[in-house]
Formats: sequence, C-alpha cells, structure tokens
Amino acid sequence: MRLRCVAVALCLVANVMAGKYSREMNEAKADGGDGPTAEFRIAKLNQVWEKAKRMELSPVRQAELHSDLKIQEKDELQWKKMKVEGLDENGEKEAQLRRNFNVILAKYGMDGKRDTRTLENNSLKDHDIKEGDIFDDPRLDKLWNKAKSSGKFSSEELLSLKREFQHHKDKIHEYNILMDTVSRTEEIHKNVISPLEGEAKEHVLHQKHTDLKQKMRDLNQGFDRLRKLSHEGFTEDSEFREPRVIELWEAAKRANLSTDELDSLKEELHHFETKVEKHSHYQEQLELSHQKLQHVEALGDKEHIKRNQEKYNTLAEKTREMGYKMKKHLQDLSNKISRQGLEHNEL
Repeated sequence: MRLRCVAVALCLVANVMAGKYSREMNEAKADGGDGPTAEFRIAKLNQVWEKAKRMELSPVRQAELHSDLKIQEKDELQWKKMKVEGLDENGEKEAQLRRNFNVILAKYGMDGKRDTRTLENNSLKDHDIKEGDIFDDPRLDKLWNKAKSSGKFSSEELLSLKREFQHHKDKIHEYNILMDTVSRTEEIHKNVISPLEGEAKEHVLHQKHTDLKQKMRDLNQGFDRLRKLSHEGFTEDSEFREPRVIELWEAAKRANLSTDELDSLKEELHHFETKVEKHSHYQEQLELSHQKLQHVEALGDKEHIKRNQEKYNTLAEKTREMGYKMKKHLQDLSNKISRQGLEHNEL
C-alpha cells in the first residue's frame, strides 16, 4: 500500500512538472494573440515580431530580425530543458539569454530608445559631415577614403573592402549596444537581497565584463586587419572573401589549433562562406522583389498584385529560413573554435 502511494505521488509530481514545462512551452498560444498560428513558441518573441511587422523595417532587416528571434527561441528552449534538469544553478545562462534578448531589442530600435543607426543613415545629416563619410566613425571613414583613392583596388575589390568596413561598423554598433545593456543590468543588480544572491550576481557581472573585453579585443584586431588590408591590398592567396568568415578564420589561427584541426576547419569555413554568399544573394532578390511589388501596387492591377505578393512572400520566407541556418552555423562555428582553443590552452 505504501509503495502504491509513493508511486502515485511520483506520478503526480511528474505530471505537475510536465504540465509546468508544457505550459511554458505553449505560452505563445495563451499570450501571443495568434493562437495556434503563432510564429514562435515563446510569447515575448511573438510580441516583438508583431510589433516589428507594424514598424517600417525594410524587408531585409525584418528577415534579419526573424532569424535573430529564431536563434533566441532555440537558445531559450534549450535553456528551459537545462533548467528542468537542474542545470544553470548560478543563473549564468539565463542572464546571457536576457542580455541577448535586450541586444535584439536595441539592435532593431525596439528598446524604447531612438535607433542611432537609423538616424545616422538619414540623408539629412549634419552639414559638417564630409561627403564620403559613410561609416559614421572618423577612423573608418579616413581609412576608407584613403584606400578608395589609392588606386590599389579594382572595382570588385573595392566592393569586397566596403563589405569589410560595413561589417566592422556593425560590430562597433553591437558592442555599444552590449555595453549599454550591461550598464543598465548593473544598475538593476545593485539591489541585492542576500549575500548568496550577491555572489551569484557578481559572477554573472564578471562574465559580462569578460565578454565585453573580448569583444573590444576583437574590434581592435579587426581594425588592425582593415588598416593592413587598406595599405597592402588583397593578396592572391587570400583564403576567404566574406568578412564574417575571415573573422572566424583569424580567430581560429589565434586559437593554437593543430594543423589537422585548422585544415578541417578551413574546409568547413569554405562551405559556410558559400552559405553566407547564397543568403546575401537572396537578400538582394528580396529587396528587388519588394521594389517590384510596390511598383505593381501603385498601378492597381489586383491580379498582378496578388501574383507578385505571393512571389514576395515565398522569397521572404526562404530568406528568413536561410538567415536562421546561416546564423546557427555561425554560432556553432564560433563555439567550436572557442571550445577547441580552450582545450588546447588547458593542455
């Protein structure tokens, strides 16, 4: 009889935990407002997505946001499983997820602050900004203008170089967002309830500052590479063309990996670069499709509008899907390089 009671009690506990977990997983249906057709499985991500659709984001930027939210969804669902299994006791992963979510909000101008990048790209810039200052950073603009007028680069090489400069500008913007997010988190964490909680928060804050320092090192190394590239030009034996891939390769070479590991990683990076280039192509096609749709809508032919809208929707869905796969692959590669580098340093 006692064994039967224990078994019943265990079943009840299991059902409660399973119910709690499935309730969390299905929050989107209850709170997202879209019922079974919700875009994401987490309510707050659906709320962000619905808000984004009401904003005047470009099609490419909206697709980028969707990919970022899918990555956030994947990471949060993985964390929920960790939590059920009793992992992440110090809350480090939870804090990182919260920080990543805040970075997404800031990146797309949804954190209640004015998006400085949108303002900077406005054609009504201050009159004292020189023609040719396109990266909103004095060092980058000076380096770019010098490289552009040097005569060392072909038209195709200048396009590649411009992508590298734009990538570095985006990295600066992301760093500033992260720094602002950490500063605001520090203000919240000043309200410590207990010494034990204080120790946990101190650990999380230390990790955040470590991340910031690493990102600053990456920025400095990236600028040094841009400066060298601007002065010396592209070499014939350049391994990669895409800035994100080049950044990964440079990190791998600094990670003290073996020759075999580097060769294996190089092959994987070539596959990843193909994926990045294909995604960029789809982004260009999505922008063109949107322009064509706007033109057709202005003409007012309903049948023509319907056909172009269907094409645009299909292309937008494909671009989002490819963006998610590309960003997930980037995340996996970054983690792999960091993990392998750490293992070698510990040996």
